[in-house]
Amino acid sequence: MKKLTKTFAVLTALTIFAGSAFADAKGTEIMTTVADFKKPAFSRSQVIMSLQDKSGSKEDRQIIEYGKEADGKTYVVMDFKGPANVKDTRFLQITNDNGPDDKFIYLPSLKSVRRVNSSEGSKSFMGSDATYDDLSTRNVSEDDHQYLREESITVESGKSYDCYVIKEVPLDKKGTQYNYRMVWVDKETMYPIHTEMYDKNDKLVKVLEVLNIQKIDGYDMPMENKLKNVQTGHSTTLKILKVEVDKPLPDRVFTQNFLTTGK
Repeated sequence: MKKLTKTFAVLTALTIFAGSAFADAKGTEIMTTVADFKKPAFSRSQVIMSLQDKSGSKEDRQIIEYGKEADGKTYVVMDFKGPANVKDTRFLQITNDNGPDDKFIYLPSLKSVRRVNSSEGSKSFMGSDATYDDLSTRNVSEDDHQYLREESITVESGKSYDCYVIKEVPLDKKGTQYNYRMVWVDKETMYPIHTEMYDKNDKLVKVLEVLNIQKIDGYDMPMENKLKNVQTGHSTTLKILKVEVDKPLPDRVFTQNFLTTGK
């Protein structure tokens, strides 16, 4: 089953009207193509996560992120290296074709790994603007995909893209924080460049933008993403400083034991 990345994790990236009556073939075709985007078998990235409040106060976090595609699943590990208040926190997410993603987090203060339960989906991930649900992938079949139009959009970095505009409406409203998402898909890369998320009152709550996308060894990679909560003015930016792709990584990196030991 095709899974569509609805996540703020850099390398996996990073979603009103209800009911199937609004589904259309073109919208579904476009989002199925998005779900099929080419990803490396392995990746290792140096990442800066920047948290900024509406006053401009900022905190930068250093992360090593590992990715793997195997057996139809995507594995992502985020290893926080600094500052001291988050150092050695580690997070693992594993996609599942026929169910919710598995998520595990290691908190140094507790010295143990725990599973992130589905009931925690609306909670903030590490104080960022992304919730645990925002990190999750979704099956294409979980949403109606309504093709609206074609238009150009300019993101915050000043780059412009020619896009398809798709409205995504969850079939199961109870299983998501949002009534719907508006997605601008770049025609050239077929990557979601700009996503608007609307809350249960149909109010815009978050905007996710890809500020920089580059071709790395044949892969279209989102090198910088920004997620902003427009209701609070707080934002989270993820920027890749360095990335290596298709260099095999040990299986142990994608285990709960690695979360505990970092080895």
